[in-house]
Amino acid sequence: MPRTPIVDIPPAEQAQMLAEGRRARYGYLLALHSLLLCAAQRTPTAIAAVLFCSRTTVSRVVAAYRAGQGDGLGEEAATDRAGSRRRVTGLSPARKRSVLASLHSVPRLCGWCRTRWSGAPIAVELYRRRKSAVSAATIRRWVHAGDWEWKRATLSAKDEDPERVEKRARSRYAFEQLRAGVALFFADELDIHRLPKVGSQWMPTGTPVEVMTPGPNEKRYLGGALNLPTGTITPCVWYRKTTGLFLDWLATLARPHPASRFAHLTVVVDNAKIHQAGKVTKWLAAQPRFARLYRPTSCPRANPSERAFGDVHDNCTRNHTRTRMWQLVQDVKQPLPVNGPWRYALSELYYTPEVTAAVAALQAAHPAPAEISQLAA
Repeated sequence: MPRTPIVDIPPAEQAQMLAEGRRARYGYLLALHSLLLCAAQRTPTAIAAVLFCSRTTVSRVVAAYRAGQGDGLGEEAATDRAGSRRRVTGLSPARKRSVLASLHSVPRLCGWCRTRWSGAPIAVELYRRRKSAVSAATIRRWVHAGDWEWKRATLSAKDEDPERVEKRARSRYAFEQLRAGVALFFADELDIHRLPKVGSQWMPTGTPVEVMTPGPNEKRYLGGALNLPTGTITPCVWYRKTTGLFLDWLATLARPHPASRFAHLTVVVDNAKIHQAGKVTKWLAAQPRFARLYRPTSCPRANPSERAFGDVHDNCTRNHTRTRMWQLVQDVKQPLPVNGPWRYALSELYYTPEVTAAVAALQAAHPAPAEISQLAA
């Protein structure tokens, strides 16, 4: 027969261990243990002896459970009889609902003069609502346990273009009609600032990396188009963002795509004035192999070149140390053929049911050429 394990613990150490154990299980966990032992037909006296608590605590938990207050078990223990605050460590379902309710609400609706929640205000709100005193660090731990995280928000433009479905359908139809001698480009302009864009990078702990400002800011504008099938970008740099930039870029695009090899070039642009100017319309009329399509307004997700230009900023302009503008322009132009290709697919916006129906209508109105039909067969 094995001997009964007996540990000789000094009384002072026992008192310390008992205090730590009570703090660790205070509130909800103690209530759960009490209820489970009651379900196992243990008497309140035996339960109090095993859990190192009082019979009154066991009776209060049982009474609360029978009254249908199972979600709030242990919550009333957040304050003692004298009304002083005591630390709460367990995350009960009731506290979890209170924390999530705060996260889903706006701080100003709760009387806070702020736009975002942090750990400390949520802790104050939890004490107001449930008299549970916890620290901001505990709130952060609970929020992370609820699959929430602290990260940078993203800007989202409101798409209110009444022709957004038709514009997306035309771009998708042009993409699906690609074949030999036909190319599709998504064009946009990239602002190049001599004043560096600041971003994250590795640095020694406690020693921040400083990016020196070059003095008065100076700008250049790079017009570029993403060839969607190949992922290449054709650049053109100007001093100002004018119609001349777009016309110069169209001429630059025509040179590597001669008429002997490309019979049709489709360029998808935004609704900026430089893309709709009368000079551009005259130039396109003189170049019948060029076609111009428009993207929906205020919808950057409909532009695959946005992601390519974002890579250019991350790799070339963020935290740069150039003091001369021409050097920075070369830093932007040279990596374009090196860091590519940027083979981005059309976003899900182009494959919604309404866009698919509009594409089907375009296909019915403009049947595919014979060579495409033969390839599809």
